Amino acid sequence: MPDLLDRMAPRVRELTAVVLARCAAEVPFYRDLPREVLEGEVSRSVTAVFGLLLRAMRAPDAVGPGELARLIEWSARRAEERVPLEAAVAAYLIGAQVWWGAVAEEAGPGELAAAGTGLLGCLRTAMPAVALAHQQALEDVRGEDKRVRRALLAALLGGRPYEGLAAAAGVELGQAHEVVCFAFARTPPPRLVQSALDAHAGTLVLADHAEGIALLPAGKPLPDLAAVVGGAPLLTAACAAEPGGIPAAAEEAREVMALVQRLGRSPGVYRFDDVLVEYQLARPGSGLARLAAKLDPLDAHPYLLETLRVFVSRGHNRRQSSLDLHIHRNTLDYRLHRVAMLTGLDLAVPAEARLLEAALTAYDLMPKR
Repeated sequence: MPDLLDRMAPRVRELTAVVLARCAAEVPFYRDLPREVLEGEVSRSVTAVFGLLLRAMRAPDAVGPGELARLIEWSARRAEERVPLEAAVAAYLIGAQVWWGAVAEEAGPGELAAAGTGLLGCLRTAMPAVALAHQQALEDVRGEDKRVRRALLAALLGGRPYEGLAAAAGVELGQAHEVVCFAFARTPPPRLVQSALDAHAGTLVLADHAEGIALLPAGKPLPDLAAVVGGAPLLTAACAAEPGGIPAAAEEAREVMALVQRLGRSPGVYRFDDVLVEYQLARPGSGLARLAAKLDPLDAHPYLLETLRVFVSRGHNRRQSSLDLHIHRNTLDYRLHRVAMLTGLDLAVPAEARLLEAALTAYDLMPKR
């Protein structure tokens, strides 16, 4: 196809400009690029690919090992520059469309089929290699990003200098943050949790999935991870007004998590104020054991202990407690009467009810006998 080659070669600059204009109009990533980048590095890459297509008109096997290596190198470089794979693929396909449109205009009788075979042959050889190289380079970039973010989170939690790591990670830390601990009954894939946190915050969230701790921008409701990962988690949270307060907030969130797990609390979000009484009761001292001993008479009657626990957790709501326990209201009343008889503490008497509730918390906090 020497004649077609001669007609297409002078159009490379014109077609490159068309591709750049379409990329800027149709692909969000390229639309946001500075004009000098689009007309510089991106333009040179498009021109180089068109050069490859010109050579394919001369030789069907134009995409040899050397050409393929150059394509792979370009793709890896684009990935290192944070070009999304979908944007890179879109640019190749736009280039192929523009090229084919020009070929259809210039091709003479008998030339079109051969030109189409050459174009499809180039795409078939190049696209898998380009996509694989881009993906591998992106994984390397993401791996380094993850390492930097883990180091940044560790520095913030440990109260160590973090400014250089924050700059490397591209993370803004001037505002207040929420330290969140999370625990699942069945651990979901870390990538799924990270995606849910990032989507909720609208920005990159620092998280250590092995420990189950994350740093989120303050001022938003905590994420509903159950809707994303399945299985409602326990979440505990504490606020840090500035980066220097993050270690103390993290310690608070961890302590609340340890406490609600010891108490067997149901999934949900807990803050320090939600467990103030329980936290104080958990402090070492003889009072905890003496409180727990108030329920010793129920050791031989585990169903009475469970009835008391449900009744207290339901805020003394008899109807809901009966439903939870799958028993009749009369049976519930009988069991609560038995609790009062065995412990000497009547839930109908406010002062004694408070003592029973404190005793139940102490009982759950004591080492299991």
